[in-house]
Order: sequence, then C-alpha cells, then structure tokens
Amino acid sequence: MQINFRHLPVLVLAIFTTFTACKKETKPVDSATELSAHADDQSQVSAQVDAVTNDIGSAIEGSAAYSGKVLNPPYAVSCDASVTFDSTSNPRKVTITYSGSCNSGYTRTGSVVVTMPANVRWKDQGAALTVNYQNLKVTRASDKKSITINGTFTITNLSGGLLYSLATQPSITHTLTSSGMSITFDDNTQHTWQIAKRQVFTYNNGIVLTVTGDHTDGNKEHIAEWGTNRYGHAFTTSTVEPLVIRQDCNFRLTSGEIKHEGFGTATATFGLDVNGNPTTCPSGNGHYYFKLTWTGLLGSSASVILPY
Repeated sequence: MQINFRHLPVLVLAIFTTFTACKKETKPVDSATELSAHADDQSQVSAQVDAVTNDIGSAIEGSAAYSGKVLNPPYAVSCDASVTFDSTSNPRKVTITYSGSCNSGYTRTGSVVVTMPANVRWKDQGAALTVNYQNLKVTRASDKKSITINGTFTITNLSGGLLYSLATQPSITHTLTSSGMSITFDDNTQHTWQIAKRQVFTYNNGIVLTVTGDHTDGNKEHIAEWGTNRYGHAFTTSTVEPLVIRQDCNFRLTSGEIKHEGFGTATATFGLDVNGNPTTCPSGNGHYYFKLTWTGLLGSSASVILPY
C-alpha cells in the first residue's frame, strides 16, 4: 500500500480549523468572546503541531536509516519544507526548515529539529522522537493572524510498525506529548501549553485515523491540551468523542466532538448535515457541518451550525 503523506496536513487541519477567527478584544472580555477566541487559538496550535508531526513522519519513514525499511518511492514532506539528515551523529538529527511559501491557507517560517538515538529504528515498538520547535511562526492567510511555537515534545511509536504497511497489520498507535510548549500569540502574549494525544491508525477501505486526548486530571479524561490561554486563564481542551478522519472520505473529518473548559464551556460536534444531524461523506465538493455550542460562566448559552 502506498500512502501519500502530503494529504495528511490537510486532513489534520480539517479537524481543528473549523472555528471562525475572532477580532482581538480589549480586556476585560465576556466569557463567550473568550471561549470563541480560545477555540480559534487552540485550532491553530493543534493543527500546526499535527501538520508538522505529519511532515516528520514523512521524512522519517522515507529514510531507511531512521525507519529501518527502504521505501520506493520515499514519502515527501509539505511543499514549503526542506529536510536535511545527519545520520552519523548520536543522536541522529533531522532538520525541517520552512520557507514561508506554497500553502494557500497559511505560511510557515522557522524550523524543527528531530533527534533519535543511533541504535533505534522508527519501526520498532516504543521508538521515540524528540522534536524541538525553533521559532515556528504560522500566519493564516485569511486574516494574517499568527502564532509562534517554541519548545519540545515527544512522538512515540507505541505499537511499532510503519504506516507504509498499515494494510497488513491491525493498527499503529502513536502518542504526542509535551510538558511545555511556548505559544506566542499575535497580541504578543506568551503562555505555556501542555499536549497529550493518542493517534490510532487502522485500515478500512483506506486509512482511518482516530485521535483522542491522552491526559487525565481528576475526573476529566481525554484531555488533549491544557495550560493558560491568551487572557491568562487556565483551560483544558478534551475529546468528548474521538475525532475520526477517513481516507475513503478524501481524508475528511467524519465524526467527533471536542470540549473547551476553564472559563465557561464550548463544544464542537463534527460530521453533521446542514440540519445538525449525523451524515455520511458528502459527495463531490459538498460540506460537512459542525455544531458549536457555548455556555458562559453566568449561564448564558448559544449555538451555531457552520460548514467545514
């Protein structure tokens, strides 16, 4: 089976970029405005962490020195990225540099440096990559809103195996974890976020990717991100229902629900039709819809159904 990793950043963006952007407000702000702004910030951070992770997977699986298997042809990273390999050092190092061109929805500049011990192959169970973000700045084309990411996280091949051979094995599981990613927003505020995600890849008429939060705090489960938002308030973002992306639906997000908490509550439910009912994959260029519902600290609530 040949998997084209170049589609994966697109499918991951579909998970998290369905929220509309909000204009910057002067403090103090009401909880509905803060929830909406945070949802948009989280969408950008999560989408870009996952998109870079896909580029890393493409580079690592395309190199026999790192993956442990020769692929023909090798996978390609995103068109705005260049890759250099240092396979003689210990740990070995892969550097991905972003040029700020090519993607129509956003531009990226900066780099990520990936290291892996010399005696490890990515196909091995428990193999881990250390990823260091170095001033990765992402600017959204639609409104010029930007975020800058610094810090380190770990990708672990929990199950072992390569996505190249996914059709011949039951599943492949990866985890993404970070105890402190520094996020600088476009209002120059800077805060620390933590990340814990589990990605399970299966094969059913194509790739099926299921994403859940992997952190528990008290009675809160499946937390994917937590930390401090741009307004200085603590938050958690969790998966209420796993996010499912299917290759046989053109790598679209087909179902799932996420929840933002800490200063009110907002939930987004995906995979719906225009009336808010679960639906099958739209034909052609048709839309899925998601329902966004939020509740403020004083009990006010509202909802909206929007395409994605």
